[in-house]
Amino acid sequence: MRVLVLNGPNLGRLGTREPDVYGAMSYADLVAECGKAGAEFGFEVEVRQTDDEAELLRWLHQAADASTPVVLNPAAFTHYSYAVRDACAQLTAPLIEVHLTNPARRETFRHTSVVAGVATGTIAGFGLESYRLALRAIAALTS
Repeated sequence: MRVLVLNGPNLGRLGTREPDVYGAMSYADLVAECGKAGAEFGFEVEVRQTDDEAELLRWLHQAADASTPVVLNPAAFTHYSYAVRDACAQLTAPLIEVHLTNPARRETFRHTSVVAGVATGTIAGFGLESYRLALRAIAALTS
């Protein structure tokens, strides 16, 4: 089974962006961990990152059209992008929203997710393990 792991703005800067908040792991580490976890669950995992909202929307539309499960870290789009939320609402396969940190423990503006209401579930606050847990959830939901 193919699973898309989609990442929004600034996640390509992991390892150099606020390491006190996001840790020392790089984006390459995230890609490798998702590939490893996906293989354990028998998935073909494709990991993508964009800083462009329109590109993320295209990927979500492709996933909707192909009934592809999605692990999504919408990053900053989490809090205000109704376009991303509406694209997510079109998905028919599981959608797991993930965050490296726990938004509820951060600045007030990060407490609201416009995506959570259309996601199958949300996993946050466990660093890279959030992605592994999301892939595990997809395995459970699709078996």
